[in-house]
Amino acid sequence: MAGSDRAIMNDETIKVGDILRVSCAFTPTRVVEISDWNVSIVWPWEQIDPDSEVRWNGQYAIPRKQGSSESRLSLFQTDPAPWTLSAGDSCGVGIPEQLVRVIDIGYCDPPQDVGWLPRPHTMLIVLPVDHEDPRGLAEGDTISLPSVAPVRFELV
Repeated sequence: MAGSDRAIMNDETIKVGDILRVSCAFTPTRVVEISDWNVSIVWPWEQIDPDSEVRWNGQYAIPRKQGSSESRLSLFQTDPAPWTLSAGDSCGVGIPEQLVRVIDIGYCDPPQDVGWLPRPHTMLIVLPVDHEDPRGLAEGDTISLPSVAPVRFELV
């Protein structure tokens, strides 16, 4: 994956450092598994890529302890909150509207084999604008493009 400092979305040029308003409507799904760290849900959007060398199981893990130092960042949240869920529960998954800063942009040509379809050609790495990262070590969360998930972006 090659890095760049610009991407084009919705006919707008997005650059590293730009602020985006991002959201995704909550969609019904089901909890598959619970661990101390994550809630694994059936991912309601992308489909398993039958030609992939990556064996994705159609699930997505959301941290149970958002914002703690031992958990990874995820823009996607569950409703109700992940720490209230049990395996087999129904819930929603989406992104509450928030502001994020683009910290990196990656391009894949050909599109990256990640295990699902569509295979992404652009990956925006973002952090919530209020996320403190004093050592500059944050990895952020990835928004893959194209995506079937109805993620909305607006350049602020």
